[in-house]
Amino acid sequence: MVDAAEHGASDDPSRTLAQKIEHLFATTTPNGQKAPSHEDVATAINIAAGERAISATYIWQLRTGRKTNPTKKHLEALARYFGVSPAYFLDNEEAQRIDEQLALLQALKERDVRSIALRAHGLSASSRQTLADVVSHLCKLEGLGEGQGPQNGDA
Repeated sequence: MVDAAEHGASDDPSRTLAQKIEHLFATTTPNGQKAPSHEDVATAINIAAGERAISATYIWQLRTGRKTNPTKKHLEALARYFGVSPAYFLDNEEAQRIDEQLALLQALKERDVRSIALRAHGLSASSRQTLADVVSHLCKLEGLGEGQGPQNGDA
């Protein structure tokens, strides 16, 4: 599974714009596929906009932190491309919430995680709580901590 801290997501609410963009590049790419290039992203944005709205170089500058003050139009275009709200780039609480959703989506892409979730669907509330307790215990044993993903049905 992708480690969120590895790609710029963390409990630190003050991540930079570059870290947030890097995180989106890392987490919105389907498993097993190569992340899109800056040129791929710029081309897709420009086609969707019907005009030259952004360049690959500018995306690279934002992603590497060389540019830090994009226009509203650029943030909206990037947000649309990555399928997140523009608030992701501006509001740290919103970014944290979206990162949690992206982590859940990443986890559900894994066949075994999806299988466990689907099989747990028909269980009673007490059985699901028991399963959650077992998973929590296993996370502790493997050093993953309590903060890994939604707890007790908070999805």
